[in-house]
Amino acid sequence: MELLRFTTAGSVDDGKSTLIGRLLYDSKSIFEDQLEAVKQASVSRGNEEVNLALLTDGLRAEREQGITIDVAYRYFATPKRKFIIADTPGHIQYTRNMVTGASTADLAIILIDARNGVVEQTIRHSYIASLLGIPYIAVCINKMDLVGFDAQRYGEIRTQYLDMVNQLNIRAELSFIPISAKYGDNVVEKSANMPWYEDSSLMRLLETVPIAHKTGDENEAMRLPVQYVIRPISDKFPDYRAYAGRLSGGVLRVGDKITVYPSGMTSTVKAIMQADKSLDVAYTPESVSVLLNDDIDISRGDCLVGVNGEKPYMSQNISMMCCWFNPTAMQLNKRYIIKTVVAESVGAVKSIDYKLDISTLRQVTANGELQMNDIACVNIRTANPLVFDRYAENRTSGSLILIDPDTFETVGAGMIIGA
Repeated sequence: MELLRFTTAGSVDDGKSTLIGRLLYDSKSIFEDQLEAVKQASVSRGNEEVNLALLTDGLRAEREQGITIDVAYRYFATPKRKFIIADTPGHIQYTRNMVTGASTADLAIILIDARNGVVEQTIRHSYIASLLGIPYIAVCINKMDLVGFDAQRYGEIRTQYLDMVNQLNIRAELSFIPISAKYGDNVVEKSANMPWYEDSSLMRLLETVPIAHKTGDENEAMRLPVQYVIRPISDKFPDYRAYAGRLSGGVLRVGDKITVYPSGMTSTVKAIMQADKSLDVAYTPESVSVLLNDDIDISRGDCLVGVNGEKPYMSQNISMMCCWFNPTAMQLNKRYIIKTVVAESVGAVKSIDYKLDISTLRQVTANGELQMNDIACVNIRTANPLVFDRYAENRTSGSLILIDPDTFETVGAGMIIGA
């Protein structure tokens, strides 16, 4: 079955956690003991009805305040597809958590309170979803029950959002769905309260939205970062040498010519193995081991690249959009560990082109440092050349993280613009 990863985003109290609780409840993905625990917690907190948001808000501080602070991941499945949900917080001070939760998503659900319309956090989270390259955005206009299921109000908010998309040049496929997460209108089943809405429910959209990269794109450049060299020393396999990794782009076939980066050596694919099974073709994002016709010095951190399509960059100088995660400010020329999908090097931030004003989304001067939750365009230099792609072309090989060498905390994440 296909796996769809999606994330929720939006302002505080727009109903993100309630929507996920409703999806889990109406799709019958909750065990009886879980539901009973939520019912008891709702009663003890003085709620008049079952508070489905408690299914994802598990931290004590979250339940006390009725807000989401950390990213909560939930899994459920229907007969058509499997899902992993990332419930992300709405507060501005938890922007870094939203970036983390959305970084692997195939689809983003942006919730809008029907009473308030498009607000600052709606704009911010839509922009971040676009920055992270999420190809599909489902705009769920929630709490329609509080505006009398008014079609005119739905149309007004839809127009507001489209105007914002045009201003920010957001490139994603959009869907608009009027819902009531509290009562389940248009969440799993179509709502009888909104006969004027003729499109599908949210669940129907989640089950049918394309996941093109999950089956491999023939036109996408092939990338296989090597994570491990399989070299058993045994009488049964005296000369066996395979290179294991997870395809991060394109399609790989037996007989394909490949180039090894950074060495530039070339060879041909002799066989593709998946556990004890031999494959003729492998697709993104399958994990495979590859045998080549030639004995080449290949180790962890190298990358097998198809001879067709765009070639990756190989450089010590990288320009990227960076989100800073750490309470300690980022400083120019401070030493960090720069880690890509498998390779790493020490490096430093040499300059900051601009910082994004998180309130107005305008470019402002950074004054040589970044504070927690800041998003900026920065230029880094590494001690050794790294192999990478532009993030817009490959979200896996186009991303990296910065690690503090003293604490080994992940302090920042980058979406690569180029060399």
